[in-house]
Amino acid sequence: MIIEKWLSLDEIAKYLQVRRESIYRWLVSKKMPGHKVGRHWRFKRSEIDKWVRSGKASDDIRREKYWE
Repeated sequence: MIIEKWLSLDEIAKYLQVRRESIYRWLVSKKMPGHKVGRHWRFKRSEIDKWVRSGKASDDIRREKYWE
């Protein structure tokens, strides 16, 4: 059995190649799968990959690039 490592907010932002602010925005809107552990957010790469493949992130990313 392979145990999946939890990723930090910085690691997931780097993995997705987006800013930390984008991650926080998705978390606040409850669109992104994340788990709060104490004061810190933690993520499973498999959950994030599934979320990205579902297309739920695409509209927000297009809108973010437009407003920058």
